[in-house]
Amino acid sequence: MNTMEKMKLIENAYVRADIADFTVGDTVIVYTKIQEGADKVRLHPFQGVVIAKQGKGLNAAFTVRKVTAGEGVERIFPLNCRAIERVEVLKSGKVQRAKLYYLRGKVGKRATKIETREVVTPKETQASG
Repeated sequence: MNTMEKMKLIENAYVRADIADFTVGDTVIVYTKIQEGADKVRLHPFQGVVIAKQGKGLNAAFTVRKVTAGEGVERIFPLNCRAIERVEVLKSGKVQRAKLYYLRGKVGKRATKIETREVVTPKETQASG
């Protein structure tokens, strides 16, 4: 067993499997633990659209974007972070890109509505014409 295989075995012990499975384009709520005082912990929700996922294994992370008071806010969460309590998927989006950075230029409903495209086959166009 070489060193890379040993490292993967050690990493697999720390990878979290309890986080919900989500993809780019999904609207999610990420609940993070916030330490208040010596013994008080509260959950802070962050709701937005997943615009990117990067890395794998222990280095995996995802970026969530939301618009608050007309200002765009993006937050990068490490996927295996212990501060994340849970991730809830509110709405599943169907996208054709791996990174949705173009949403940074959108405002209002255009920033949250992820459109699906209809594919027209050549047989359908001949039948209608």
